[in-house]
Amino acid sequence: MPDPGLSPLPAHLPAAAARLGADVLDRALTGPATEAPAPEAAPRWIPGGPSGLGTATVSFTRPAPPPVPDGLPGPAAPAPEAAPAAEGRPIPGLYFHPVPDPDPARVDEVSRRIKDWALDEVELYPEEWEGQFDGFSVGRYMVACHPDAPTVDHVMLATRLMVAENAVDDCYCEDHGGSPIGLGGRLLMAHTALDPLHTTTEYAPAWAESLGSDAPRRAYRSAMEYFVRAASPSQSDRFRHDMARLHMGYLAEAAWSETGHMPEVWEYLAMRQFNNFRPCPTITDTVGGYELPADLHARPEMQRVIALAGNATTIVNDLYSYTKELSSPGVHLNLPVVLAEREKLSERDAYLKAIEVHNDLMHAFEAAAAEVAATFAVPTALRFLKGVATWVDGNHYWHQTNTFRYSLPDFW
Repeated sequence: MPDPGLSPLPAHLPAAAARLGADVLDRALTGPATEAPAPEAAPRWIPGGPSGLGTATVSFTRPAPPPVPDGLPGPAAPAPEAAPAAEGRPIPGLYFHPVPDPDPARVDEVSRRIKDWALDEVELYPEEWEGQFDGFSVGRYMVACHPDAPTVDHVMLATRLMVAENAVDDCYCEDHGGSPIGLGGRLLMAHTALDPLHTTTEYAPAWAESLGSDAPRRAYRSAMEYFVRAASPSQSDRFRHDMARLHMGYLAEAAWSETGHMPEVWEYLAMRQFNNFRPCPTITDTVGGYELPADLHARPEMQRVIALAGNATTIVNDLYSYTKELSSPGVHLNLPVVLAEREKLSERDAYLKAIEVHNDLMHAFEAAAAEVAATFAVPTALRFLKGVATWVDGNHYWHQTNTFRYSLPDFW
């Protein structure tokens, strides 16, 4: 039965209703957007600001609320990260919203706890990978993305899942022994750590034992156990669905690698809608300690908002990790590489056009969010929209400031 608190407006949204939704969001999400300064002769395709429904009056800058105290005893332990947060350099011409530095005490505590979990609970990595783990700066990442989390325990729900997802990506697909060959079987077995196997009593023990057979499965199982205890059944199933989407995207990219296929630009963007950050912002309500009702989450309008947020944040990753990926062996697909090949552009022009694609996705995300706010102006929907937008901003902040991992190409 629909939530009686929902009062959807007609499908053809009147202009007055759109303005109402914009005003509602503007009260909740205030502050100026930023476009990183571009060089004087900026390419004509880099847009100058937001456009579309509601964006004339809606800003999605999310000043982080002060975190709720966690009652941590004594002074916080030093963060185990490889280096202090750096300002970094935003990509010229990129449309983004700056955020304040995340609360340092909370960053320290999340960083300490996640390293303890990785080492002691799931034995995630060998000693020689410690520097890479520290350089990932996942504590700073997750605190920046979830400033409204009531406690460190809530932030840890997202942090464990983020680390587990990266372990699967690195160990199954990418840097640390990953390969497209046989990936489907590995991902399916790992997915059963999130979506458990229901089988006969004869064969259940062998499956249960398999969940501890490698680091990615140990991490998935443990992170999901923590998440399920805090989330509702609907939120847990939503996350499983989005992880299945993620794994399907991994498989598409792996198939192209095996066959040597260079996708068309639209094909690449379709793959990236699945192989992207979507599972992270979609749990923003669980991490925030509330729930967006399942029927509202499933609305096609809300699904569009979530998809556009995932797509925009993933192109941010393509842009900031561009030089890192170019230095790795083989052809690593990212949007500038595909644009250069398929549209016969120079490396520089392809990179600059990828900025345009990102900016278009961001403007579409903000317009779609404003329309949903106008249509479903209820507190949980508005808070969820704000949480997703905050995740988008925190994701950019982490990419910009993580100079341990990323550096920009010399295109300006």
